[in-house]
Amino acid sequence: MNSHQETRVTFRQLLAFFIPLGLSASLVTISHVIINSTLARSANPEVIIASYALPLSILGITERPAVLMRQTCSALVRDRISFRAMTVISWYIFASIMLLGVLICYSPIGRWVFLHFFGVEEALIQPMVDVYRILMFVSFFSGLRCLYHGIIIFNMRTKWLTVGMLVRLAAMYLLSLYFIHTNQVNSGQVGAIIFLSGMIIEAGVSYWEGRSLLKEIPEKKPDHPIERPRQIFQFYRPLLFSSVIAVIIGPAVNAFLGKTMDFQLSVASFAIAASLTQLVQSFFSYIHQIVLNFYRKDSESVIRFTFILAFIPGCLIALMSYTSLGPWFMQNVMGVNERLMLASLDTLRVFMITTLVFPWLDFGNGMIMLRGETKVMVWSQAANVSVTLLSLVLCVWLSPGWNGMIGALAQSLGVAAEAAVVWLVLREIGRAAGNQPVRMTFKS
Repeated sequence: MNSHQETRVTFRQLLAFFIPLGLSASLVTISHVIINSTLARSANPEVIIASYALPLSILGITERPAVLMRQTCSALVRDRISFRAMTVISWYIFASIMLLGVLICYSPIGRWVFLHFFGVEEALIQPMVDVYRILMFVSFFSGLRCLYHGIIIFNMRTKWLTVGMLVRLAAMYLLSLYFIHTNQVNSGQVGAIIFLSGMIIEAGVSYWEGRSLLKEIPEKKPDHPIERPRQIFQFYRPLLFSSVIAVIIGPAVNAFLGKTMDFQLSVASFAIAASLTQLVQSFFSYIHQIVLNFYRKDSESVIRFTFILAFIPGCLIALMSYTSLGPWFMQNVMGVNERLMLASLDTLRVFMITTLVFPWLDFGNGMIMLRGETKVMVWSQAANVSVTLLSLVLCVWLSPGWNGMIGALAQSLGVAAEAAVVWLVLREIGRAAGNQPVRMTFKS
């Protein structure tokens, strides 16, 4: 054990910290399954799901900078002074993402994006803009939620993330039943309303618990160096740059799916398969938090814990793809028709590549953040985007009949490229540092 590791961490402690995080992430994905299942019960599900899925991919551009506040806050905020510095940065983020949303919804930019970037039909442009006029507010409440998630996580109160998600899902499910039983599932706006309502409720729960925890932490922790917004931004900026690069992926995939042999089937099957993949994978998307909070205490236990978790998502996707479980779930829970189900199953099988690679990518990203080397993530995300775009171009050119499978393959290869860059850099950092303790340094 290295000198910087002072205590042993038990498997039970890791589970107690990780399981609530994993459950909350899985429940997030269930919310998208609820929405897609609701829209699938419309009279024209392929068109309705596509009219919701494309604006949702743009939401990734405006929401991602806000989501990054969770990692930043959990890594850097330890007292009230550092939280106030974090709050200053957060308001700049909120103002920027809302401005971008207004430009998309109320200027010619939105129509241009849907018409020329996504290549949608003229008749679908206005319905998609109408959907995004609701979704744009999701970014704000998502950011508020993630800001207080950071406080909850570093105080080891991760069960509150699960509580918030359970309340959110209950509200979304009830609202979904209302729209279905009143026969009002007639546009993508229904999905946007359900999503926004759930996000507002979850943000409220996170705010309530986070403010309570703030009263218990000290005004100034003696050995904590973070005091100014500039120090927060030094850590956050590379994460932001990498996320700006990464958000190209979602819209690019949907744009290239528009050039396949069956646009509506491609987008709808990709949306269904991606939501199921995320449902499985999301439970394991907080491995980086295990690294941030426990690696310096007991690296060996963290590595063993990660190794146990890493192969589970791939096995679960295989179970859904190659047994009767997947068709049963899609038809009886999500309510999709047979044609869409078969296309979604083909796409889901390709996504197995992502589920095998992602846990180790998340572990590597945790190590990068722990060392304060977040600038590396700009290059790893650039590799992801480059490989994804190249794969999309080649697949659409060579085999447009693959439809939704093209998007799944491109995303999987991109994730593999990102993981390769992260681990190559970590290997070089390890060689240079030897057995020196892991430290984060920040300029004042």
